[in-house]
Amino acid sequence: MRVLLLDLDATRPDHLGCYGYERNTSPNIDRIAEEGVRFTNYYTSDAPCFPSRTALMTGRFGIHNGVVGHGGTAADVRHEGASRDFNSRLNRESFPALFRSAGMKTALVSPFGERHSAWTFYAGFNEIHNTGKGGGESAEEVTPVVQDWIRQNAKKDDWFLYVNYWDPHTPYRAPVEFGNPFENDPLPAWITDDVLQEHTTHKVGPHSAREINMYDNRTDPKYPRHPGEFTDREGLRTVIDGYDCGIRYMDEHIGMIFRDLEEQGVMDDLIVIITADHGENMGELGIYGEHGTADQGTCRIPMIIRWPGMMKNHVDNGLHYHLDLLPTMAELLGKAKAPSWDGDSYAAALTSGEDCGREYLVVSQCAHVCQRSVRFGDYLYIRTYHDGYHMFDKEMLFNLKKDPHEQHNLAQMHRNLCKEAVYCLNEWHDEMMSTMPFDTDPLWTVMKEGGPYHAKGHLQKYVGRLEETGRAYAIPELKRRHPAEFRN
Repeated sequence: MRVLLLDLDATRPDHLGCYGYERNTSPNIDRIAEEGVRFTNYYTSDAPCFPSRTALMTGRFGIHNGVVGHGGTAADVRHEGASRDFNSRLNRESFPALFRSAGMKTALVSPFGERHSAWTFYAGFNEIHNTGKGGGESAEEVTPVVQDWIRQNAKKDDWFLYVNYWDPHTPYRAPVEFGNPFENDPLPAWITDDVLQEHTTHKVGPHSAREINMYDNRTDPKYPRHPGEFTDREGLRTVIDGYDCGIRYMDEHIGMIFRDLEEQGVMDDLIVIITADHGENMGELGIYGEHGTADQGTCRIPMIIRWPGMMKNHVDNGLHYHLDLLPTMAELLGKAKAPSWDGDSYAAALTSGEDCGREYLVVSQCAHVCQRSVRFGDYLYIRTYHDGYHMFDKEMLFNLKKDPHEQHNLAQMHRNLCKEAVYCLNEWHDEMMSTMPFDTDPLWTVMKEGGPYHAKGHLQKYVGRLEETGRAYAIPELKRRHPAEFRN
């Protein structure tokens, strides 16, 4: 058995052709989707990068493994403490360790462990190839490493290769010479002139149209596809096309890998898994070029699994977490589910097309904001504990079927649905707290340590930016919500 997993950082599914995108961003990925199962309601349990990949590698929600943020206490995997054996639990219960237990060689091509000092990310791999730039590398720096590994190992039996690409992640680094294959394609129809005006003149918060660079409008000349701000449709095109070029450039390199595997004679029988750690907001909640909320734009991710001999060209619409992948793979490999894993197997969706989705999902974000969201039915309910200076309402409710880009908050109109979502959130939270030896929810650790890492300490400087750009009206409310920022 041979397994290739492609982890495509910041890739949102609805910017891939196989998920219905009008632009031709992903012909090589689309081909794999036609030969396998495409999951349409697949979510990371914890966003963004570090929490998501920690949940995947440990098989546990962030509330259990401890990693929900990018700094402070909640940016370290919890120690096992007195119960720790000679080896930690990850030595035998991590995602790659599952494949090792099946007698497979495990290899990783990624800089991620170094990027976030996430050394637990490496647990279970026989080989680790750090591409060396902490996530700053472009596809032309990753692909040769993968190709060399393929030349040396592809024809061998029983391997699991995990490859990490970064091109859709800010700052959209596709080389200038790649051009822009989308320059004549229409922009998203939902961003009307009225929406654009609202986003460019009234939206407050990091990564809004006026400060894509987080808290200011600085640009880096090395990354012309990633502007510091935009105020018109030409600037909007730069952002949207820059992101899509990142996906297309990456897809072309994925095509190179597929051709090499075909030349080695192993592509036909190869199991291919294509997914991401999180998506990317492209206007949702007024945010561009970032993955900083617990919403649809950030937390819905692609999942495509091509397993020769199983379901082909099939679409699964059930609700799943990315950490459900571990028990799914275990079942298909004839292995038992590890005691620590929080996921549920959806192997039947691959073998027979059975609907085995969950009733609801709870997703979390504590790096840019502190939010927990409930995905149920056609709805997404978002509860905000720290707004990351976006001035979000405490409760937001969106009908994703009618309003997939989260423009109309229905929370006040549909109180009963909000109450249903809160019931689900409390039910989930009770289960999480009762199934771990710790008495602290790491979301509240983040709050008690001063707030999310990417927001903490920036507000006083950001106030000046708001004054410069005609949005000073927001300052009194920001001061009311975050008084400690002005006392320090």
